[in-house]
Amino acid sequence: MTSTGFTPGRILRLSALILGSLVFLAPYIFMISTAGKAQDDIFTSALKLIPTHFFYIENITHALSKVPMGTLLLNGVLVCGLIFFFQVLIAIPCAYAMAKLKFPAARMMMVLVMLGLLIPIHATALPLYVGFNSLSLLNSYTALVAPFSISVFAIFMFLQFFRAMPDDLIHAARLDGMSELGIVARVIVPNAWPAVTAFAIFSVVAHWNDLYWPLIVISKQDYATPPLGLMYFRAAEAGDDYGALMAATLIITLPLVAAFLLAQKRFVEGITMTGLKG
Repeated sequence: MTSTGFTPGRILRLSALILGSLVFLAPYIFMISTAGKAQDDIFTSALKLIPTHFFYIENITHALSKVPMGTLLLNGVLVCGLIFFFQVLIAIPCAYAMAKLKFPAARMMMVLVMLGLLIPIHATALPLYVGFNSLSLLNSYTALVAPFSISVFAIFMFLQFFRAMPDDLIHAARLDGMSELGIVARVIVPNAWPAVTAFAIFSVVAHWNDLYWPLIVISKQDYATPPLGLMYFRAAEAGDDYGALMAATLIITLPLVAAFLLAQKRFVEGITMTGLKG
């Protein structure tokens, strides 16, 4: 009979998982705590996670009054949504061609994709900036979206997923008279939602939290993304009102937390099916 009790090995694994989760959650817990404290409570010698007096409403109201939070969140949603749309639109046909079509340059394209994974945005930031400046596209959504519209990570991720799809499904679609574009739209995409959802988490989190590139190409608050808006808030407050600053940070991070919790099952399923799990 199999025992379902807490064996020493299981207790050890659970303890390690709980400890690791606390380490990763500690900054977020501290942020939530600080967002509800008055200024005097933040700089006391005794470190208390639970505020003596709850100042959440005051700090959130202060944060909303100092920066255009609605504009920042709207810009974040618009920029991340456009980047994700173009990344998927380009990556799925490319990955399908490399996974299921036979052509001489397939191996070379795979090498180029792998090399593309090694190039950081910092290496291309200067020529991109010069190009956008010469085209008068700084301080625009185009400057925020265009450099990331092609994702080699998306191509690599979808490539692994499509390789696991049965070839008989593709052959049956071809026998029915479908073109390759029709196969992508009517066969590949409907079966690729787990991978698309998993990649969506990677893409949205990366570009929602990105500060480096918006800091280079954006100087107007009308186009500021959420992390850049926090910098404007801190500059306006001279870095003194940490309670309101943490409240603003909490407002900006909540959409990501909510999105991940809603898509957690699909995310795990997509990672498992693409073979990217550790």
